[in-house]
Amino acid sequence: MKIEKYAAIDIGSNGVRLLICNVFQVGKKTEFVKSILVRAPVRLGADSFQNSEIEPKTIEMLCEAMKSFSSLMKCYEVKYHVACATSALREASNQKEVLSLVKAASGIDIIIIDGPKEAEIIYHTQVKEVLKDNRGYLFIDVGGGSTELTYYKNKKAVTSQSFKIGSVRALQGLVEDSEWLGVKHFLQSIRFDPDSVAIGTGGNINSLFKRSQKALGKPLTSKYLIDIYSKLKKMTFDERIIEYKFNPDRADVIIYAIEIYIEVLKMSKIKEIFVPKIGLADGLIQNLYYRNQTKQ
Repeated sequence: MKIEKYAAIDIGSNGVRLLICNVFQVGKKTEFVKSILVRAPVRLGADSFQNSEIEPKTIEMLCEAMKSFSSLMKCYEVKYHVACATSALREASNQKEVLSLVKAASGIDIIIIDGPKEAEIIYHTQVKEVLKDNRGYLFIDVGGGSTELTYYKNKKAVTSQSFKIGSVRALQGLVEDSEWLGVKHFLQSIRFDPDSVAIGTGGNINSLFKRSQKALGKPLTSKYLIDIYSKLKKMTFDERIIEYKFNPDRADVIIYAIEIYIEVLKMSKIKEIFVPKIGLADGLIQNLYYRNQTKQ
């Protein structure tokens, strides 16, 4: 059996992730099996959203993370890789400098993608496989710097929009009221099916789902999110780390992420949210693989 190693690096606003997968064929089906997932707590958004540029110390941290990722990919004999960055680097005034320094330090080229493209890449993973033709789905992807909303019907995107609302941005008090007004108007423009449900992606909701002890494929309810939000908000930063075993860079932003999901569900009058536990890195690998197949 032929096994190829693919890797994707997701350079987000709250962290940088490397995913390496073994890719092989079983009959006519292509399997993507995770080999390793590594996360580095490089919070680019803390600089970019506050000061409009990435500070030298943060650039150094990013370069170190990318050098480590490069070494890991060599160790795992990765054949194909791709690295993409989202809102934090997209909005940084010194973006070109950062890309150049990372390239010099690690040999890795970074591609900047916009919000709609990010949502599209994630959708074309396992998400589309669970959608039913006769049901409407609101796709909610909450990152550190932005939230992508897409409504799907008959497995096709009906409408999509990206908003500058994210967990890191909210932590810093930098979410404009106009962005939430935009979310409200966007959701009001959608003709939701009565049985519409949501699909949630992002590190924070993945982390919550893991701790909910729900079986994969079972939804979280809006009531569950409200209850856990209320509990976490009353806890101190240290208590969240001790009781829920959150990483420090998750413990401070997670309540803001949950608040975003709650507000979107409330505005759309949706009561359930499914969490497929996939992210941008998964989509990047599959996208890269299928692009390679078309070239052959």
